[in-house]
Amino acid sequence: MAVRAVRGAIQVRENIDYIIAECVRRLISEIIEKNKIDIKNIISIIFSQTDDLTEKNPAAALRNDGFANTPLFCTREPDVNESMKRVIRVLITLETDRILIPVYLEGAKNLRPDITS
Repeated sequence: MAVRAVRGAIQVRENIDYIIAECVRRLISEIIEKNKIDIKNIISIIFSQTDDLTEKNPAAALRNDGFANTPLFCTREPDVNESMKRVIRVLITLETDRILIPVYLEGAKNLRPDITS
């Protein structure tokens, strides 16, 4: 099996801990479902978040959802002028031979209109 990665992002409505957690779970769930990923094949997950999301660490939000033994890492997005606010991005590395489909949800669809519908 090859090692591949798939990306995704979601724009969060508000900087509230449970809303951030819900968005993280939704994003990961949709990436897994859309790509038919067996979570046993996930090597690691890296999150980034914009600096206006301070109430919840995305990795911590996912830790108790079947990913206790998966390496999870979170970092801050660079503060770039006119960049989209309240965004969580993810990069999932896994073993698979499939071509993977990125998932962009809510306002984050505007980050990659070339690959979102």
